[in-house]
Amino acid sequence: MTEYDPFEILTFTAPGFAENAYLVGCGSGVAVAVDPGGEAERMANTLDARGWRLEAILLTHAHIDHIEGVAELKRRTGAPIHLHPDDAQWYERAADQAAIFGYPITLPPPVDRSLAHGETLTFGERTLEVRHVPGHSRGHVIFHDAAARVAFVGDVIFAGSIGRTDLPGGDYRQLMQSIREQVLTLPDDTVLHSGHGPRTTVGHERKSNPFLVGDTGSRGFA
Repeated sequence: MTEYDPFEILTFTAPGFAENAYLVGCGSGVAVAVDPGGEAERMANTLDARGWRLEAILLTHAHIDHIEGVAELKRRTGAPIHLHPDDAQWYERAADQAAIFGYPITLPPPVDRSLAHGETLTFGERTLEVRHVPGHSRGHVIFHDAAARVAFVGDVIFAGSIGRTDLPGGDYRQLMQSIREQVLTLPDDTVLHSGHGPRTTVGHERKSNPFLVGDTGSRGFA
């Protein structure tokens, strides 16, 4: 029998949007999913193969590339869906979002639990802090595991870039404030698992991200 690391973080990058979804091992045979996109079936099969029980589907926000697999993962696991209420409108318009890109989706089932800034969620042996980070969307959150020095940051910040703000509910000034107050306040060695692209660290982005170096992100947003 293959031995698996119970605290492993598995990345599932879907074709098309190239969105990163994550399965996060929490010890004690349980896991959580973050932003199940187009690879939900493979995520569910991986859970079965590893014998992990999915305890939650955690959504950083409700843009279509981050929620298109929610229905399938919910059907396969029954895990409760967590979302910040300020992104409910995006979630409820999943079919309209998909139609813009010319493909149908199975509508995601109702959200089971609303997320709030500052709350902590415990799954197995992991504790995740919820941080509300509006700017890319109104209800965007990140999930920070202080003990493991990791954060799942969705589309707030990427390696060398930041999230787009030209969609409804986006606000560049608000996004920069969110990054400064909720991301750059994390320890520099915190590993950032983003919604697109490779992982990075707070310290690396602080020093090299062209949107953040120097005075960018700190002028006029007090």
